[in-house]
Order: sequence, then C-alpha cells, then structure tokens
Amino acid sequence: MTRRRDAFPYLLLLPALALTVAIVAWPLAETFRLSFTDASMKPVTTYVGLANYTKIFRSGFEDIIGRTLLWASLSVALKILLGLLVAVLLNAAVPGRALFRILVMPPWIVPIAIGVFMWSWMYNGQFGMISGVLQRVGLISEPFEFMAYGTSAFIATIVTDVWIGVPLVSLYFLAAMQGISKELYEAAWVDGAGRFYRFRRVTLPLLLPSIATMALLSAIWTFNSFDIIWILTEGGPRGATTTMIIDTYKTAISRFRYGEGAARAVLILLFLSAFTSVYVYLLLRLTRKGGTHD
Repeated sequence: MTRRRDAFPYLLLLPALALTVAIVAWPLAETFRLSFTDASMKPVTTYVGLANYTKIFRSGFEDIIGRTLLWASLSVALKILLGLLVAVLLNAAVPGRALFRILVMPPWIVPIAIGVFMWSWMYNGQFGMISGVLQRVGLISEPFEFMAYGTSAFIATIVTDVWIGVPLVSLYFLAAMQGISKELYEAAWVDGAGRFYRFRRVTLPLLLPSIATMALLSAIWTFNSFDIIWILTEGGPRGATTTMIIDTYKTAISRFRYGEGAARAVLILLFLSAFTSVYVYLLLRLTRKGGTHD
C-alpha cells in the first residue's frame, strides 16, 4: 500500500514526460542522427560519420558564424538601448501618457510578415519612401536600392528587426519600472537628487535583473530570427545577409541536403546552449556579488 502511494506522484508525471519526449527529445535525437548521414531525396541513406561537419567548416562556415554574431549583437544592443529609452519616456509623468503607450504597440501587434513587407516597400529604390526622402534633402542624387548592396541590405535587416522588437522590450522594462517602490524616488528627491542621478542610482540598478533576462531572451530570439531576413533578402545579395538559420534552411529545404542541414542545426543548438550556459553562469556570479555587497 505504501509503495503504491509513493509511486502515485510519478504516475501523474508520466503524461507530461511522454509529451516532452514526443515533441522535444525525439525531434532532437532524430536531428542528431540525420546529421551523421547523407540524407537527401535519395531513397537510401547511409551513415557518413563526421563528414557533414567537416564539409561545413571547409565551406567558409566561420564567415556565416561571424556575420550571425554581428547581426544578433547589433540588433539586441539597439533593442535594449531603445527599449530602455522608450520605457523611461513612457514612465514619465506627462499628459497623454496612456496614448503614447498605445501608440508604441503597432510594430508588435502587426503580423511580422506585414511589417516586413511594409519595410520592403520603403527600402525600394524606385518608389520607396526612404530613398525619396534622402533625395529631397540632397543626401543622394538618384534612387538608391537598399537591397542591392551588401552593407545597406545588412543594415536594413537590422533596422527592421529592431523596429519589430523594441515595443516588447520597452513594455517589459516599463512593467519592471512600475514595480519599483516610489518611496525610493521620494527619498532620493528629498536628498536633492536630480532626474539623471535617480535613474542612475535607483532605476538602473533595480532594473538590472530585468535587463539581463530580456537581453538573454532577445539574443536567442534574434539569433534564431528567420522570417525578417528571408522576406527582405532571402540571404542576399551575394550572401551578405545569410545567417546560420538562413544557411540551414537553404541547405536542408532548398537544396534537399537534409544530412548537412541537420548538422548545421546541431551546431546552432550547441552554440546557443554554450552561450546560454556562460550567460547564466556570469549572471549568477553577478547576482551573488551584489548580494554579498549588500
């Protein structure tokens, strides 16, 4: 009777465990298995050991890794900085504050595909708004096709990703700011602290855990971002916007090289796992130091 009672909680966990295995563990295991094969459209698949991984690093994959890191780093940094700035402005005691909070939502509410198509039209050199404005103010003398050149296309994809991501980041920071006790601000104000000093010594330190959490989540989302780049450039021109996700999709889906695509997916998983582990380790150390200091 006692044994049955002890086993009952584990029996309740079985459905959740089975579901986790079905939707997480099994696809991961299958991807690992495929990465060691030459799976493609051929009916017969053979195991090739580490050949797919060797081939990846002989094909200039390190350039794609560097481009992905640069793209994700710039995009996340801009989203965090602009999101923090917008949150501070939305948290300020100004008339019409509720209206401003609503106006910041559309980039997040609008479906991503529609938002990206809108930016695609604005980047168009012939009838796009951005090229037209630059010609009117005299910065360029003729229509400029942003997606035709590597650097401008790379920057354009970052701008679009930042535009879509800033509302969520700013609302997250705004919610965190409103959880800070007003008594702290009142005490600082009584001591004669100005706005910037109160932000630097009260708001920012108390926001650090929220900033760290959002930075980690945003880094993972941005690293895995596919739809924005694919809709705007499909990884072009000449691979200037091809990130690891885009490269994996092209290899596995467009070229039907499932084995090589699975190997790329495994590398992305390992890369993100290593990044997350280091980030969490550093965050825990920072938190412990803060607690010890207090």
